[in-house]
Amino acid sequence: MSKGNSQPRVFRFGMFELDSDTGELRKDGKSRPRIRDQALQILIMLLEKSDEVVGRDELRERLWPSDTFVDFDHGLNTAINQVRTALADSAANPKFIQTLPRRGYRFIGPVQMVGRDNSLASGGEKGNKIINGPEKRTEVLTSSAAEMRSSILSDHRDLPVVRKESVRILFSLIQLMYLIFYIIFLVRLSFAEAVLNDLGRYAFTVLMVLVVAAAIGIPVRLYLLTAMAFRYEGLNKKFRKLFPFVLVLDEIWALTPFLCVQQIGMGLAIAVAAALLYLPFSQRTLLLMGERGVRSEP
Repeated sequence: MSKGNSQPRVFRFGMFELDSDTGELRKDGKSRPRIRDQALQILIMLLEKSDEVVGRDELRERLWPSDTFVDFDHGLNTAINQVRTALADSAANPKFIQTLPRRGYRFIGPVQMVGRDNSLASGGEKGNKIINGPEKRTEVLTSSAAEMRSSILSDHRDLPVVRKESVRILFSLIQLMYLIFYIIFLVRLSFAEAVLNDLGRYAFTVLMVLVVAAAIGIPVRLYLLTAMAFRYEGLNKKFRKLFPFVLVLDEIWALTPFLCVQQIGMGLAIAVAAALLYLPFSQRTLLLMGERGVRSEP
């Protein structure tokens, strides 16, 4: 039983449930082998503070009193590994427990804390409420109810943890690719105009749309390249604000491979256009992974 909160609760996360009073762990309603001693207490602490960093010193103070003589690092690593084994989790690709080197651990999966009366209880997630009386069956949406979200876009908790350097390289390469495309298009503008003449009265409109997209895209890509090169800490937040605009810009630009149909063929033009349609979403996903990215340790 965690000393942080003596009220018996059931934690729900993914396909698992953990009864904080009995220590029983269930997956899809079926009991799993029990997690014992410090490993159980660590899991409860992480669940109580879902999405928050639980420091190594905090774990030491809670579970290994100052008058206890143990190899703390070995004991903590062993307990964390026991928890990961029970949850079928891994340090390299965590679904639940993320290692923050030299800092501690964080539970990254969505969590619901349910009281013994089946009401959602307040705890690790901000905004949770206790439901009592006639409102007991009222549905409460909490910030931890990510399992219920209907968005088709990736959430940071759905994504694997990767090295930040890998994210920086891939994101920068995408920006550089777009920058090269814009410059080539503007340099070969007469070629694009000749191809678009087949559209008749719409040729000039389409050409102007592409020219404007390239002219706007160049400073946008230069900004993103510079921000990534200098490790601008606010880039993720800024990009999320820019994303609707970037999405429109990139979806328009995804049509440009059809200007080269005679050179590359219709099949390849469709394949390249499909890849370009996906790229704005991949940029958003990369930055979300970069936000979580750390060097994985056991």
